[in-house]
Amino acid sequence: MKKLSILGLLLLLLVGGCVDKESASAKQESLSIENNGVALPIGEVPQRAITLNQHVTEIMLALGLEDHMVGTAYLDDEILPEYQAAYEKIEVLSDTYPSKEVFVGADPDFAYAGWASAFKEDSLGTQAELLDQGIIPYLHQSSTIVGPTLDDIFTDIENIGKIFRVEDRSAQLIADMKQQIDDIKKTIPPSDDKKRVFVFDSGDTSAFTVGQNFLNELITMAGGTNIFNDLDKNWGEVSWEKVVERNPEIIVIIDYGDTSVDQKIDFLNSVSMLADTTAIQNQHFVIVPLSAAAEGVRIPMALDTLVKGFYHQSN
Repeated sequence: MKKLSILGLLLLLLVGGCVDKESASAKQESLSIENNGVALPIGEVPQRAITLNQHVTEIMLALGLEDHMVGTAYLDDEILPEYQAAYEKIEVLSDTYPSKEVFVGADPDFAYAGWASAFKEDSLGTQAELLDQGIIPYLHQSSTIVGPTLDDIFTDIENIGKIFRVEDRSAQLIADMKQQIDDIKKTIPPSDDKKRVFVFDSGDTSAFTVGQNFLNELITMAGGTNIFNDLDKNWGEVSWEKVVERNPEIIVIIDYGDTSVDQKIDFLNSVSMLADTTAIQNQHFVIVPLSAAAEGVRIPMALDTLVKGFYHQSN
């Protein structure tokens, strides 16, 4: 009888353990992610995701989630070589944002946008509209808030890890990025002087530049000072007179679109009032691709470009 009692007890413990594991698993299958003020209910792991901008596409690929993707769109640059093979398995829906018909035709259950422009009424629809269609719409928070930090980017990566139940991969990706950033920071020469940096995106009669977006944080990390860090928005227009007044030592040029870097440099050299600025006098330009400036896995690459451009390249 004692043997039967012991065996019975063991059986009860085993069954109870299985029930507990099943209950824990069931709980894990349902969660809510707060995303830009919108509660996203997450049930099953998404199986038919569509990514809508390059930096979020590369985050998905860095987490090994290509098998969960049925479409992608809107590259600003070549995909990173280490993700090329995985990227080629996924259908490219459009060079820019796909039409609503193409988007819905891919039957997505999850949409991941890098910029707020994707989830507008005149684009793919608002987050509320997509939720009504049974599509979970995640908007990359660090690309939409004013003054994002490195931790904001890591929060986005953590959220994607939670949604797709790959928290171990997201934690490893974040750890790798942190290590790379720490290693790059060690190459910055010690100095009490912060280099004055002007970011040129575009413009002619005025300049479109960086205020509080993540490039501002990167410039600070690299030991510089963004001369327009007092703008209370991520991007803004400033007068050339203001640029001259703040006399940049370095001009960071954002590389994207149909206007080449050489054309941008030629233009800056043609603006007569800039001629006496330190940056133009020394022809000190640093080129950062838009794909690296966005809040994604290329942040260490962008920081490395800035550090080398600020300190280790001859001009």
